[in-house]
Amino acid sequence: MSARLKNAFLEMALIPESHIAGIVVHASKLDLEKIKQAISMFPGSEIHAISPEGKMVVTLEADRSGVLADQIDAIHAMQGVYSASLVYQHHEDVAALDEEIRNEPDASKLY
Repeated sequence: MSARLKNAFLEMALIPESHIAGIVVHASKLDLEKIKQAISMFPGSEIHAISPEGKMVVTLEADRSGVLADQIDAIHAMQGVYSASLVYQHHEDVAALDEEIRNEPDASKLY
């Protein structure tokens, strides 16, 4: 690999990013409390809703997509978890989060 290509990869890796994932976790009702506590230990995690059947709506936030993937894998591997399904994933450069968004009155001009 050329030095120029290595430098380009290094620059990309150093750009601060923000990743958000929405997941649905289906778990045993018997293990629900233990699973809730374990999920809440992940930095950037939040449990938004829990159904009586053991389904949870969870968001995870991290600075890299690999961290999110590792967290989802860890949740899926927990005792009593039937599934942990990725429903939504978004990322942006942290600098883009500070950009002002114009208020366009004409919806046809929004992309």
